[in-house]
Amino acid sequence: MVMDHSNTTTQIGGIAAERLRSIIERIERLERERGELANDIKDIYAEAKSAGFDVTVLRRIIRARKQEPSEVEEQEALFDTYRHALGM
Repeated sequence: MVMDHSNTTTQIGGIAAERLRSIIERIERLERERGELANDIKDIYAEAKSAGFDVTVLRRIIRARKQEPSEVEEQEALFDTYRHALGM
């Protein structure tokens, strides 16, 4: 196979090698950033815990804030129903 090095989108087996490399490198960079962000979030939870906050409740609040208010109300009502059914 003859490669045309004058073209920045060198085709290897029908694949634009530079485009593929760019996509892979962007994904790798974002995955590194995601890992760093996960560590930052973990540190914030540790800070909250050391300040006396209940991390489980914080996680539940954060999850609820991502939902629609009607969804939260429905889940809370169902939670209360289940607790009541279990005699809690």
